Amino acid sequence: MTDTFRTSKTASSIDPGKPHLILVGLPGAGKSTVGALLAQRLKRAFLDFDLEIERREGLPVAQIFGERGEAGFRRLERTLTEELKSIGNMVLAPGGGWVADAAVVAMLRPPAIMVYLRTRPETALQRLGGGTGGRPLLNRPDPLAELKSLLQAREAAYLSADFEVMTELITPQQVMEQIVADVQSGT
Repeated sequence: MTDTFRTSKTASSIDPGKPHLILVGLPGAGKSTVGALLAQRLKRAFLDFDLEIERREGLPVAQIFGERGEAGFRRLERTLTEELKSIGNMVLAPGGGWVADAAVVAMLRPPAIMVYLRTRPETALQRLGGGTGGRPLLNRPDPLAELKSLLQAREAAYLSADFEVMTELITPQQVMEQIVADVQSGT
């Protein structure tokens, strides 16, 4: 049997009595990088939605988008989110568009704590290597214009987060430390 995020973690690390910590932001904002650091620091399990979906489906996200469209991928995110309702205490890094579906977000919030990793589209693109970084929604002639469009469409949802951290001029380690400080102080 292949391990899943449920079977590969100890029961205490996915305590349903403790809220998840969810990182949201544009592709390239640092959700996966910061999420792994944050989970290690807080001694929580970390779940990158894209990697979990790829593992389950046996296909890269780009291929899932190609074969099933964005709606097919979002259904997989919804299924994963539904599973996460019954457990807790994880650091979650959903895809950039997860937050745009208020019904999906509402499955976990409250009590989950959501943190918006804010970055400019130009910086996000640079972090992705100046290209699409394997992100299907950016696989267009002008990825920067696509990032700007995504930000405009999703910014209100991102701003509904409990905390916001500007990631422009600080390292992933510093972003992680800021999140820890914000969550511990409740501000």
